[in-house]
Amino acid sequence: MTVTLLTYTPDADKLVASAAKLCYSRSDIPTLMDNLTPDKVESFLTLLNDLGHSSPIEHASFTFGIEGVSRALLAQLTRHRIASFSVQSQRYVDKSSFEYIMPPEIASIPEAKEEYIRAMEEDAAHYESLRALLIEKHLKSFTDEGIDEKEARRMAEKKANEDARFVLPNSCDTKIIMTMNVRSLHNFFALRCCRRAQWEIRELAVEMLKLVREAAPLLFAKAGPGCVRGKCQEGSYSCKKPDEVRRELGFTK
Repeated sequence: MTVTLLTYTPDADKLVASAAKLCYSRSDIPTLMDNLTPDKVESFLTLLNDLGHSSPIEHASFTFGIEGVSRALLAQLTRHRIASFSVQSQRYVDKSSFEYIMPPEIASIPEAKEEYIRAMEEDAAHYESLRALLIEKHLKSFTDEGIDEKEARRMAEKKANEDARFVLPNSCDTKIIMTMNVRSLHNFFALRCCRRAQWEIRELAVEMLKLVREAAPLLFAKAGPGCVRGKCQEGSYSCKKPDEVRRELGFTK
């Protein structure tokens, strides 16, 4: 898995602080950022957190490039609906000899790993065979319609991808560009940095949290699952190891 912070709102901490200042002072828009020293920025962000006033943090957003993840992860990720996603298309992109993600638990058992690799190889063979048969069918159909052979082949390959992809596994790799505002990211980290989250999306969330903390430390100072801020929200399902979770995520207490 590779996670890159592609871009983010410049001076995100200060922008959010200015939005908070507007809510709680008589300041005019043109002078809103005047005298917003680092100490005052921190003071406004602390106030927002203490009041539970989350709407101002929506003004800042972060865009990530994500590679080496599975389509299974994509299905979970898109449940976070207040976000923007651009995903590598299996309809337009030929996935012959596709890369795949192997769960660590399977990789830890030699026999299971062997069987998993065989299954991936079989899936790839079925995909390539079906795609070739479909291309042949569609190419004939398009050329019979009088379409130029080069264009007919391009159209046939795209149309073949549409149906051949149905045999691709959940483990098939994909690439994603995702943008979330800070409020959505807090929600994402609260759910997905928790030890109860599925392993792949937790790995993604932890990597994203590291990146945004470097970019905007004040905005994400308390981001993460409930146990990093106080009480675990998972009730009887708690991992009961809050200190370990805090250490993993870089919190000192």
